[in-house]
Amino acid sequence: MQVILLERVAKLGQMGDVVDVKSGYARNYLLPQKKALTASKANIADFEAQKAQLEARNLETKKEAEALGDKLNGQQFIVIRQASDGGNLYGSVTPRDAADVATAEGFTVDRKQIVIPDPIKELGLHAVHVTLHPEVEAVIQLNVARSEEEAELQASGKSIQELAAEEEAAAEFEIQELFDDIGAAASDDEDLAESAGIASEDGAAEGDDTPKD
Repeated sequence: MQVILLERVAKLGQMGDVVDVKSGYARNYLLPQKKALTASKANIADFEAQKAQLEARNLETKKEAEALGDKLNGQQFIVIRQASDGGNLYGSVTPRDAADVATAEGFTVDRKQIVIPDPIKELGLHAVHVTLHPEVEAVIQLNVARSEEEAELQASGKSIQELAAEEEAAAEFEIQELFDDIGAAASDDEDLAESAGIASEDGAAEGDDTPKD
């Protein structure tokens, strides 16, 4: 099926290009999203008549997208999720989640603009692409953590594995200190018992004044 593109479409063509696409792709995506028109003689003629207006509108929206991209690019957003001790999420982070946290921070982002190539199913920092315009893209970072405190540590460069290792080391240190304290207390008790025994023997020796034959 041939269509004429009304805007740039990645891996397909630029505005005004007449391209061959699969019928399902055209009917389910390009035509409903108003990214293209069927390449009939009437539609091609209409496009040529409106080309200057369409290009001007595209330039305006591109500038707006670039302005938003300058502010959005590189931003980090915290997503709080439940996860196992190993860092695996109970579920996954979706484009809607990314759009919601960005919008909550004052950025106008739609879930359809979010591109997550691989499902986010682990705690940590994840790069996510945001298509603001056919020719403008920003990259944001999702800080997926179980708490605000954990997110802050991750933002400082520590991974969930490092955090788990530190917690395990701290727990082992506390246990070792506890055993050391118990050992020291037991040693003190033994010293006291030994001192008490010696004192008893000395007292018995001093008090034994029975005459000897």
